[in-house]
Amino acid sequence: MALLTHTNPHAVTLRLLLFLGASSLLSSCASVYFPPPAAAPMLTQKGEFSGGLHTNWKANVSAQGAYAVGEHVGLIGTASFLHTDGKRNIFDQDFGELGVGYHTRFGQDESRILEVYAGGGFGSGKRTERTRAGEVTKTVQARMEKYFAQVNYTKKDRDAFNFLGRTWEFRYGAAMRLSYVNTPELMLNGQRIPGEDNIFFEPVTYTRIGLIGPLKFQSMSGWNFGLKNRKYLTAGNSVFSLGLIINVGGDGRGE
Repeated sequence: MALLTHTNPHAVTLRLLLFLGASSLLSSCASVYFPPPAAAPMLTQKGEFSGGLHTNWKANVSAQGAYAVGEHVGLIGTASFLHTDGKRNIFDQDFGELGVGYHTRFGQDESRILEVYAGGGFGSGKRTERTRAGEVTKTVQARMEKYFAQVNYTKKDRDAFNFLGRTWEFRYGAAMRLSYVNTPELMLNGQRIPGEDNIFFEPVTYTRIGLIGPLKFQSMSGWNFGLKNRKYLTAGNSVFSLGLIINVGGDGRGE
């Protein structure tokens, strides 16, 4: 993304559109679990707050918040909701996560941020498959539990590109999340079946572009790899979201 500072804005726009289109095509409907976006609050100082609202092509809406309770200690939380009614598939998921971690700045002019978080979550999911005539052929329901650990690396100082007669400042980074998800309760067509578990590796990248004041636009993309072969708790859902972020507090600088 650093190359944007030396790239024609029309080329930047084309690359962005191609990237977004590819992300939507990679989305999968195989699993009863749809991962919420990894939290990337970019906390750097005590008293700083980060809040965000995200969504994706499947209308999976996530609200996130983070607060730096100490100079190097932060809390994160995510609430995710997915309710869609398609011609062939119906998806419902409500999921929440909480975590605690360490954040610090380093490098030249302290222009890099390292965040390490761990936590857990729980929720429920349901996938209903039906024919074009509306006849239900399969219903899978699950109560899910989750434990995760993740590492975020962000370039804190601003880069910029020119587009539509304006200079847009942006930051970018990457996160690697490892999650263990299990289903203590799993139902197939109304009958209880043995639960499943899986370990997911979720590497993502994100770019945050300044809009007005502390308000930022964020794009996050990546993938969800399952380390176990499972039938209903599978990987393959792309980790992609678009959202709005705000960072305030601390010494007043926000981001």
